[in-house]
Amino acid sequence: MSIEIANESGAEVDTDAVLAVARHALDEMGVNPLAELSVLLVDVDYMTELNHRWMGGDGPTDVLAFPMDEGSVDHGPGESAATGGEPALLGDIVLCPEVAAKQAATAGHATADELHLLTVHGVLHLLGYDHAEPEEEREMFGLQARLLASWRSTRSR
Repeated sequence: MSIEIANESGAEVDTDAVLAVARHALDEMGVNPLAELSVLLVDVDYMTELNHRWMGGDGPTDVLAFPMDEGSVDHGPGESAATGGEPALLGDIVLCPEVAAKQAATAGHATADELHLLTVHGVLHLLGYDHAEPEEEREMFGLQARLLASWRSTRSR
C-alpha cells in the first residue's frame, strides 16, 4: 500500500500517525494492497477554495475526498486479479488542520484525534460511503467509530 502525505498547512501535524490510521482503515476495509492514496494537509484559504470549487460550499471544510479508481477494493478471493496486478489510484484526501483544531476544541478532544477521525472519514468516502441519508450516515459513522477504536487499541498495545 502506497500512501503519500504532504503537509502544506503550516500546522504541526504528526504525519506518521495520520499515515498509520489511513493504512489501518484501508487494511481493515480489504483495500487492494497495490492501491495508492494521497493525503494533503492544507491551510484554511486553500481548503476554502477547494470547497467552493468542488463542492459549491462557502468557507473551509474539514475534509474533502476525491476518489479516483473504484477498482481498488478487494471484496474477496479472485477479485484482486481484476486489477491485473497494476497499482490502483484510490484517490486523494485533503485535510485542514486549522478547521480540525476548532472542531476538536468544540468536541473536547485533541486536534490529533480529530485529524485521525477525519482521515478515516475521508478513506470511507473514497471507498464509496456517504452520509447524505440517515441510514447511510448510521452505517458510515458506525464503521468510522469501529475503525478508530480498533486502530486505537492496536496503538495502545
